[in-house]
Amino acid sequence: MSANGKPVQIEIRDLTMAFGSFVVMRDISAKIHRAEIFIIMGGSGCGKSTLLRHMIGLKGPAKGDVFYSGQSFWRADDEARREKLRGFGVLFQGGALWSSMTLEENVGLPLGEYTDLSPGEIQEVARLKLALVGLKGFEEFYPAEISGGMCKRAGLARAMALDPDILFFDEPSAGLDPISSRNLDELILQLRDSLGTTFVVVSHELQSIFAIADNSVFLDTNTRTMRAQGSPRELLKSSTDPYVREFLTRGEAAREPNISA
Repeated sequence: MSANGKPVQIEIRDLTMAFGSFVVMRDISAKIHRAEIFIIMGGSGCGKSTLLRHMIGLKGPAKGDVFYSGQSFWRADDEARREKLRGFGVLFQGGALWSSMTLEENVGLPLGEYTDLSPGEIQEVARLKLALVGLKGFEEFYPAEISGGMCKRAGLARAMALDPDILFFDEPSAGLDPISSRNLDELILQLRDSLGTTFVVVSHELQSIFAIADNSVFLDTNTRTMRAQGSPRELLKSSTDPYVREFLTRGEAAREPNISA
């Protein structure tokens, strides 16, 4: 349990990530509580997205494991792992929408694949999810007809289609203007508060990190391991690690970023 009484939903335990003999990151351990927004942060090339891939079953660890509600993910059999994956929603960097499908059809795709809902029921759920992310009235639009921020929202609606317990985001603010990025941050906070969803977010965008993070892990390329963990706001206030402070202040410790929410 955390200090606020929420149970541990995800535990990364002594995880080492490697490609062949090349070690990307070693000895990563962290706990993520239910309804928490957890940020994987660090500089370019440090292994943020690779860690996400290990958490969602796209790459197996060289050592260690990931536990969901106390159950091993990588030591489970294939069927148990597939069942766990059904509780995940994933939003990739570009949104990964099918350009030949309307937004409604994109959101309805996983519903048609993994449920026994009728076409009418799929349409109803897809429209509900789009409305939830502020896209009511855009159901018949194609991805090329809407903005990048709206595509990210549509990708989020599709990630939420199967009512996942956990949502994984890879650089959700990438390519967005500051206003669209802030709107997406606010949407993430609203969904966390209203649905109790747990978020795992890869990000290097400081304004977004300070706006939404409850907890975080900082990955360091030089040492090839995690260098710090905890609330980014608390790390900014109390960390004496020069690498962590350099990242959290964009290398300008005298001009710390505006972290007011």
